[in-house]
Amino acid sequence: MSKTFKIILEPQPEGGYTVFVPELPDVVSEGDTKEEAIANIKDAIEGYLLTMKEMGWATPVVEEVTVDVQVA
Repeated sequence: MSKTFKIILEPQPEGGYTVFVPELPDVVSEGDTKEEAIANIKDAIEGYLLTMKEMGWATPVVEEVTVDVQVA
């Protein structure tokens, strides 16, 4: 079975990227390049989901909403 997850790549001032998974807030990774960061987060997601399955835990359900914010 395959599932698609949205990820957020955040460039770091010292170089590299931190990667977040909004749907899985406990899953965070990093990499020196975008490609490495994406590969690392894929591994992290797969490991997280496998652990959840092995423990019999339900995958967290989140709702994504967009809000408008006024910036001065």
